[in-house]
Amino acid sequence: MFTGIIEELGKVVSLKRGSQAAVLTIEGNVIFDDLKLGDSVAVNGVCLTASHISGNVFQADVMNETFHRSSLGSLQKGDRVNLERAMAANGRFGGHMVAGHIDAAGELISKKKDDNAVWFTVKAPPQVMRYCVEKGSIALDGISLTIAELGEDTISVSMIPHTMEHTNFASKKIGDRVNLENDMVGKYVEKLLQTPKEQEKKTSGITMETLLRAGF
Repeated sequence: MFTGIIEELGKVVSLKRGSQAAVLTIEGNVIFDDLKLGDSVAVNGVCLTASHISGNVFQADVMNETFHRSSLGSLQKGDRVNLERAMAANGRFGGHMVAGHIDAAGELISKKKDDNAVWFTVKAPPQVMRYCVEKGSIALDGISLTIAELGEDTISVSMIPHTMEHTNFASKKIGDRVNLENDMVGKYVEKLLQTPKEQEKKTSGITMETLLRAGF
């Protein structure tokens, strides 16, 4: 479990792709104070497990599903990434509950200066927009943020200078992919309110629309 409060900007040392998975190597500083093998680290919001640690460098295995859901596959040597260790039981809860399980990747379509803040607008897929509410929480590349405005398929947030200085959004460009994780509370509430039949229908993925498309 994470809070969405980024601890530091790490640097990608390498991303070695295999046929089924990859090994991501990242260099940092702050998070190595007490990082141990097997610990969880959110990298641009993606929960990864430290499988090897040497000095201020750690490695993590990345599965194909993670590449499919997130923007990690586009990382290159030297890229800066947001890093956060798992929340300590005795720590302050400064952001919101972030699982590190990315729902989908969106696309940055607008970046606009507003006095000392910067507005970012991200185009998001329907499965993400479903759980978004104005003034609700969302994690963008692992950063806990408040949704300032909602469009039909867009999310807008406003970042203060401190957030810009300490995260990768200072270098974000139009067209960049952004990892999106919804506030998990809404998803749990929806599941609890569903009838068993509705849950079975959602799990199976079979709807009237899919049947008609298949020719039935």
